[in-house]
Amino acid sequence: MKFALQRYAFPFDYFSFLPKIRTFAAVKYVALPTQQKNKKKKKTPMKKETFEAQRAFAGEKKPSMLRRCVGHDYTGRQMYMITMVTEGRRPLLGEVAGRSDAPEGSPDQPHIELTELGQRVADEWWATSQHHPEIEVVALQMMPDHLHGILFVKEKMEAPLGMALRGFKQSCNRHYRELVLGVPHVALATQQTGPRNRRGEDRSHGLLFARGYNDRLLLRAGQLDTWFRYLADNPRRLLMKREHPDLFRVQRNLQAAGFTFSAIGNRFLLDRPVRLQVQCSRRLTEEEIQAKVAECLAAARQGAVLVSPAISPGEKAVMRAAFDEGLPLVYLQENGFTDLAKPGGKRMEACARGQFLILAPWEHHNEQLTIRRGQCLALNDIARKLCEGR
Repeated sequence: MKFALQRYAFPFDYFSFLPKIRTFAAVKYVALPTQQKNKKKKKTPMKKETFEAQRAFAGEKKPSMLRRCVGHDYTGRQMYMITMVTEGRRPLLGEVAGRSDAPEGSPDQPHIELTELGQRVADEWWATSQHHPEIEVVALQMMPDHLHGILFVKEKMEAPLGMALRGFKQSCNRHYRELVLGVPHVALATQQTGPRNRRGEDRSHGLLFARGYNDRLLLRAGQLDTWFRYLADNPRRLLMKREHPDLFRVQRNLQAAGFTFSAIGNRFLLDRPVRLQVQCSRRLTEEEIQAKVAECLAAARQGAVLVSPAISPGEKAVMRAAFDEGLPLVYLQENGFTDLAKPGGKRMEACARGQFLILAPWEHHNEQLTIRRGQCLALNDIARKLCEGR
């Protein structure tokens, strides 16, 4: 059964559903004359426990399949992109077929050949609206070991979205037991209702999907179109990974210039004889930036590999121009990689061509952190040493 991205055609402006953003006028407080004469009170240092509890992303870190948006109302009107993976990432839902370079509309266009179980899972996803009229099913992309879907909660629900997704999983489990295990539906110990100890429980029997799911909230214009493109491109990206496994596997403990990296892409770019660091002051004028772009592109066209974390506007301009021209690049980034990480968008195609290498000297973190000045200096120093070959 051949499967391509399925999506619902909206009869309305999809972005109009977003909740109105509240804006608050800034209020300036002016001290009274009697207060201005008083000396400033000595501030009491905040206790470490209080600081840790109040800072962003405080508390125990959770895998992406178990994290939820803090403070978000999952019963309210909202659009989501949902990802679920099979237990143990088993390819039970189908197999990817075609060629990554095949044109759209051709017989070899990348697509998923669904198993019978995969077809039933797809049918259950599209039936979500029948069980929960408040939810509109927008899109579905099946993959061998996971699925991506887009749901639109049109109106207030009595229970959170997670309860509807739980019901979907339970329906899929019935098909899994019938088609894979060959047993009738029974309530296993791991699915009994009522309180139970989740920690350490055996989740490997009778469950199609792994525990939890990943959700992304639609928050800005253009985001839904990005989701559609991402879902539709999933089969092609999987084929590219299989056709070039060494370029898309996260490489751990890669040694270079006295540093240890995690890497994705063409590591042999580090063996090129000419490597050129791209470092630009933030004080450069637009004319000076364009001159730097021309200088670096000329060197790269002669075989030099450009190396940079692309932090300043000038560095970004150089690396972007070289990337668009298909020239060889080594990009240093602050955040590391998870085991299943892969480059996004055009970076994936650049890796497949052997044009691109991403290096991360530090471990992965879930938080969206602003890069610090010390890290910027460290990344530029690493780039310099990579180019010096030390």
